Amino acid sequence: MLREKLKNHTVILASGSPRRQDFFKKLDMNFVIDVREIEEVYPNHLLGAEITDYLAQLKASAFQDLTEKDILVTSDTIVWKDNQAIGKPKNEEDAKKMLRNLSGVMHEVFTSVCFTGKNFQETVNDTTKVWFKELTDSEIDYYIANYKPFDKAGSYGIQDWLGYIAIDRLEGSFFNVMGLPTRLVYKTLMKLASR
Repeated sequence: MLREKLKNHTVILASGSPRRQDFFKKLDMNFVIDVREIEEVYPNHLLGAEITDYLAQLKASAFQDLTEKDILVTSDTIVWKDNQAIGKPKNEEDAKKMLRNLSGVMHEVFTSVCFTGKNFQETVNDTTKVWFKELTDSEIDYYIANYKPFDKAGSYGIQDWLGYIAIDRLEGSFFNVMGLPTRLVYKTLMKLASR
């Protein structure tokens, strides 16, 4: 459906994430990948989805060469707990600390997606609440050793082993926790295609 709707546009996904690239394939549309390096720094006063909105828009700022046909898609995901963002772990020790911190409690996952064209910009975001069971040290060690979640916010992927054994319940979109609120991406692209 999107393939036909967007046939007069070039959708550019600015993400090196294999998960986001796979989501775009599964949304059944043509797109190109163009990743540009940008320093992901945000002002300290921002909270929750304000951070991911800001960073998704910041990533779009690296593209000053868009044409009338282009729709650039940039995004950012953070894990949020105790009123602070939990990013990607620096190393194994950091990953263990993060997972111990998430054990037995609820945290939130925020993802923002920014759609940018030559003459427009629109940002949407989504929030999912995730409840973890109490994790044992051996479960944490096993997960880190076997799945090496160093490229993931909060040190875990909901779609792999830890997601299967640790999540008691979710409130919101599963795919948002993976890094893309797919229904919002679909809805926004459908709207932009008919501009």
